[in-house]
This record gives sequence, C-alpha cells and structure tokens, in this order.
Amino acid sequence: MSGIDECLREAMTLPGARGAALVEWISGLSLGQAGDAPGGDPETAAAETAEFARMAVEHSAFEPAEPRGLPRGGTAGPAARSGPADTAKGLPVEDVIVVTRTGYHLLRFVEAPFDGGVFLHLWLDREHANLALAMMRVRDLAERLVLA
Repeated sequence: MSGIDECLREAMTLPGARGAALVEWISGLSLGQAGDAPGGDPETAAAETAEFARMAVEHSAFEPAEPRGLPRGGTAGPAARSGPADTAKGLPVEDVIVVTRTGYHLLRFVEAPFDGGVFLHLWLDREHANLALAMMRVRDLAERLVLA
C-alpha cells in the first residue's frame, strides 16, 4: 500500500515518463503531481484532463454490454456481473489512452473512499515509452494506492 507521493514517484520511474498526477475527476483538482505537466501548468492540465475523463465515463457509448442470453434490462447473477468493469466503483471505463504524435496519456480510474473519484494520469514520451508496460504498472500502482 502506498500514498499519493510514493505512487507518483514510482510512476515517474517508468521508461519515458514525463509527468504523473492524481486528479479528482469531478472537480478537476490535482491531489498530487510529479514531473512535468502537459502544457506546463499542472492545475490547467488537471482541469482539462478531468473534463476529458468525465466525458469518457459519462458517455453512453462506453456502457458495459448486456450479458449474453439476457433480455435488455434483465438482471444477471454474480457470475455474469463479475469482471473488469466492476473495479472502480462500477464505472464503465477502467483506462483512457490518448496517443499524440509525441506522447501517450494514460488515465487509470482509481476507487476512492469519498464521493467523486480520482484517476491517475501518466504522461509518457512516445519515443521512449512502452505503453503495454505502463498500463500494467499503472494498474498495479492504482491497486496499491491508499487514499484516506
């Protein structure tokens, strides 16, 4: 289990890491930041990234599919409901990845003990990063993160 600062320091050890932040996605406030921020201003980057994260979470196109064999609106037993979509407080989205010409932005939603939620934003240099490795490590960091 780790705190915010330790989590962000560990995220910055990933190959190609340029910056990392933990952001509350309802308000857009940064709870912690390490390294550089996209655009140079950490608070602006947090607010803009949170707006993007909210759109992904709230958009109906990303709702989980109905389990097979059930009529629309039907209910399923625990076996049909288990799976990755149930991780961060039932959000339909686990990760958001944005690929730019020079970098990757990986947003991982994290379960929080308070209303709203948070996500871990990792900004990577595309030339030096390994996106698959970053996704695995960020998932691990998010699972070990302790928010009090």
